Amino acid sequence: MSDVKKVATREGFGKALVELGKVREDFIVMDADLAAATKTEMFKKAFPERFYDCGIAEQNMMGIAAGIASTGKKVVVSSFAMFAAGRAFEQVRNSIGYPHLPVVIGATHAGISVGEDGATHQCCEDIALMRTIPGMTIINPADETEALKAVAAALELDGPVYMRFGRLAVPVVFDDDYKFEVGKGVELREGNDVTVIATGLMVNEALQAYDLLKADGINARIINMATIKPIDRDIVIKAAKETGAIVTAEEHSVIGGLGSAVSEVLCEEYPVPVVKLGVYDEFGHSGPADKLLNEFGLRAVNIVEKVKRAIALKK
Repeated sequence: MSDVKKVATREGFGKALVELGKVREDFIVMDADLAAATKTEMFKKAFPERFYDCGIAEQNMMGIAAGIASTGKKVVVSSFAMFAAGRAFEQVRNSIGYPHLPVVIGATHAGISVGEDGATHQCCEDIALMRTIPGMTIINPADETEALKAVAAALELDGPVYMRFGRLAVPVVFDDDYKFEVGKGVELREGNDVTVIATGLMVNEALQAYDLLKADGINARIINMATIKPIDRDIVIKAAKETGAIVTAEEHSVIGGLGSAVSEVLCEEYPVPVVKLGVYDEFGHSGPADKLLNEFGLRAVNIVEKVKRAIALKK
């Protein structure tokens, strides 16, 4: 894996804003004193007249964004996921979600892979929080390529969008011709024994798990689910019917995230065993990101274990 290009999805976020800023003038970018970390600093340098630093005042920033968006301007706001989804939840819900305003929330430093910043910053609850807001679109890119395309797609939407980006550099798994579409899952590997539905950095782990499972004679279908809300119900139901068991993989709590969204669909439409892999009702702690991913069981080998359990549960 040493020769594999690795880039944090937050880098893709920053690059996308600059590229989009060159071809469209209908949006501004706001940050809460974290532009260097969130990578909105790239946009600030390219278009200083369209960038606003609101200071360490995330709640106020959401209110300002809502006010500007109500005039017809698109707004991108950014901060760490813990602050964007957690500290400012009320403002996101009432000021942005309720009037269904075109505000794109670029939430970086999500999940356990924040690493040394520790439990207070390792937000594994943000997707669950944002899923409860009516009309909120949630996108969790797997790599830099998908991040670039997803930001462009998010700015085309009329309502609020929550985008989740990571701090850790992760392998680039998609080519430049990769097609991203809001609300659509993408089948990356064919298989009929079981389906692994992954999101974010767990997509790369799922692809590695595919090879490990293949060596054991298990043909796993791998699906990248970048859009968690609205989830692609059709691809989930099709996978359940054709493989009979599902494993979900996410760098987020198993409560309220991708696994919950998939389970909700299948409970209503086509019940099959669903085994969830994620963070199990616990806080993180400080440590190197890679070691934490191992410790919390967010690796390909852990997906393999869950797949074997899911297959054993098939009727």
